[in-house]
Amino acid sequence: MTLELICEGLDFPEGPVAMADGSVIVCEIRGQRLTRVLPDGRKELVVETGGGPNGAAIGPDGAIWIANNGGAYFHEADYRGGYIQRFDLNTGALSTVYEGCEGERLITPNDLVFDRQGGLWFTDYGNATDKARLFGAVYYAAPGASAVSRQLGQLNSPNGVGLSPDEQTLYVNDTELGRLWAFDVVAPGQLAPSKALATGRVVSNSPGLERLDSLAVEAGGKVCAGTILRSGGGVTVIDPDGTREYVAVPDPYCTNICFGGADMRDAWVTASTTGRLYKMRWPRPGLRLNFNA
Repeated sequence: MTLELICEGLDFPEGPVAMADGSVIVCEIRGQRLTRVLPDGRKELVVETGGGPNGAAIGPDGAIWIANNGGAYFHEADYRGGYIQRFDLNTGALSTVYEGCEGERLITPNDLVFDRQGGLWFTDYGNATDKARLFGAVYYAAPGASAVSRQLGQLNSPNGVGLSPDEQTLYVNDTELGRLWAFDVVAPGQLAPSKALATGRVVSNSPGLERLDSLAVEAGGKVCAGTILRSGGGVTVIDPDGTREYVAVPDPYCTNICFGGADMRDAWVTASTTGRLYKMRWPRPGLRLNFNA
């Protein structure tokens, strides 16, 4: 596949969202903003979010919902915890929707996806010092809910999250383990009970020094994971049976991929350390997200 450089000068981009007009909205984590990249590469400010916008998705209300890590990675002096934000693309209003669960502050929300009912799944990556690590978690907010519920806890570093085409499987990348997890969804917002010590099914473990970042799902069910610290970086494509293939991208922190276009075969990839957004024609169509018309 041929990479086309669409845009440079982004300040640690991640969380791309392909829009119906052909533009892509990206989170600039270090830049503390969302930016729209037009098809010709021009950039337009969408909103200054503060903190560290890490992932984004269009919700059932047409607004863009943002997983914000609170500035934990690049603005540590201002970090007080993370939160979920909502930005109304029509009115320009930015609000904080969720910042805690059961009296505990969210740590570093990372990625998010809406199910077809309009419920919100999102990951909290946790955080680390040089002496210890705070576990991450997976949360769910039912449509219109005023609070979130913790669905999975004591995960090492949950990052990318996505749903299978039939929405019966929730996929989660654990970055530091280099692992893709699969969890059975038995009802909207409800996962199958854990068996013994197993929290889910291991779909794939990365070989060697390789970490899985955020993800997108293909229409046929394969999971496409941004891959960091592998030679050159890239996208790892993982079949539900564990079979893997790899697409190289010239950046050691290839953080995410999203799909769009009329046939859903346009793929945009965020290359974070070089601050670039690439585009390529994917061999298979991506899964159309529920509210991203």
